[in-house]
Amino acid sequence: MNQIEAMQIYVRVAELASFTLAAQSLNLPKSSISTAVQRLENLMQTRLLHRTTRRVQMTQDGLVFYERCKDILADMDELQELFQRDPAELTGRLRVDMPVGIARSIIMPRLAEFAEKYPHIDIEVSCTDRLVDLVREGFDCVLRVGKLHDSSLVARHIGQFEQINCASPQYLTTYGVPQTLADLQQHQLIHYASTLGTKSAGFEYVDSASDETCYVPMSGRITVNNSDAYEAACLAGLGIIQAPLHGMKPHLNNGLLVELLPKYKAKPMPVSLLYANRRHLPKRVYVFMNWIAELLS
Repeated sequence: MNQIEAMQIYVRVAELASFTLAAQSLNLPKSSISTAVQRLENLMQTRLLHRTTRRVQMTQDGLVFYERCKDILADMDELQELFQRDPAELTGRLRVDMPVGIARSIIMPRLAEFAEKYPHIDIEVSCTDRLVDLVREGFDCVLRVGKLHDSSLVARHIGQFEQINCASPQYLTTYGVPQTLADLQQHQLIHYASTLGTKSAGFEYVDSASDETCYVPMSGRITVNNSDAYEAACLAGLGIIQAPLHGMKPHLNNGLLVELLPKYKAKPMPVSLLYANRRHLPKRVYVFMNWIAELLS
């Protein structure tokens, strides 16, 4: 194991605060992780990590070393790609995260095109609706839909998704078709909540006079925390949903869903690519983000 590999291991241990999780992340034996960190501590002649049975924490020297390691590893990435004029020569692992619905309907059907253009880049795709920790979980970039909260990451805005209101014909046969906001009091909303135990604020719409976001509180027995379940619940006739048009189009076209209250839509959802605030972004990450941006445009 060379010094660069040892530094890569140390960075993962520091970010995950765990030898075990770092070993799982890098697909290495835990003994190799411990050996690499010990080798670096002997080389630096200082303790880099405080180890207890419950947690692993960087020392002050370890924190300084961690920041320098990130810079050096980023420089190594850039150096390796310096003379790779042919995009097909780009190499390395790319780990990305994106919402389930976008992965299923947009990215995965076209990913073969990226893989063919860059045959030496290995791609790990995580599909989840939870907000992953980009740094701790080792992601190069993440695709997020909606309002952003993490100011420690660099955000690249690439567009927005128009939202619509819809329900199934089966549901509308039972409850009727709402014509006004007041009619919603007689209807069921399928609630979407990233954390179960909470509910959404209700039916969201933009007031045409003030351009402000408003909510109509609605009853609803079903709450989900996953976009696939959200869509499936609507198709099953369990209530009304507010979702991006791009994902609902196939169901609208084949009559499985019906658009409702077109004058009362929620605000478009911003779509962004997020990545860590590094001095140098590996070229493989840069080309992938450009490909995503072009695909979603």
